[in-house]
Amino acid sequence: MIGETTAGDGPAPAPDMVLEHLLRTRFSCRAFRPEPVPRATIRRVLDIAQRTATWCNTQPWQVTVTMPPATERLRTALYGRATGDAPTGSDLPWPREYRGVYLARRRETGFALYEALGIGRADMEARQRQVLENFRLFGAPHLALITSDEALGTYGALDCGAYVANFLSAAQACGVGAIAQAALAHHSEFLRDHFGITDDRLVVCGISFGFADETHPVNGFRTSRAAAEEAVRFVEE
Repeated sequence: MIGETTAGDGPAPAPDMVLEHLLRTRFSCRAFRPEPVPRATIRRVLDIAQRTATWCNTQPWQVTVTMPPATERLRTALYGRATGDAPTGSDLPWPREYRGVYLARRRETGFALYEALGIGRADMEARQRQVLENFRLFGAPHLALITSDEALGTYGALDCGAYVANFLSAAQACGVGAIAQAALAHHSEFLRDHFGITDDRLVVCGISFGFADETHPVNGFRTSRAAAEEAVRFVEE
């Protein structure tokens, strides 16, 4: 119960404060320690994320989780494709364009990321190397690949997006670093083949996860958030 006293700890924090703390402290982890996450911890994250609310309670996601050494095989194959001439293609439409405030936020994030890594804005070679880290899974020991049922279309993908958000929060609550990666969806056909996933499943994104390397400068980088007033309009009459 809210405000209930626990033995020796004082009042328990209010649920909204716990949730806000998770959301404020969570970040997209881009450097991981090599040791795997205990399977019991992974199961805990999955069990929490499974409570995600969905359209008509369809729960459309299917999740493929890699454990070492399967993650290493995937990492090698993905990086080879990304640095080679293999064809790419995503199951879901890519953004047509970034414009206005959305373009400004995207640029702000990119510039801040490269600054944290000491990469100059004109250093296109170093920037490309960092982009390719997506396909090394940023060194994570695990990947969770999220797919949706093709017949559910946009709303299935929307529900999977909610699942991804809850997975990220659950990981944070369990002391696990994570990053959602739409970049992996560029290789949807390959991922289906690699994991033996049927053609009626759409690749939504991947989530690389593990224990954060807190000594790496990239994990000191944080994105900004707009005030709620910039996104919300109240209608009184």
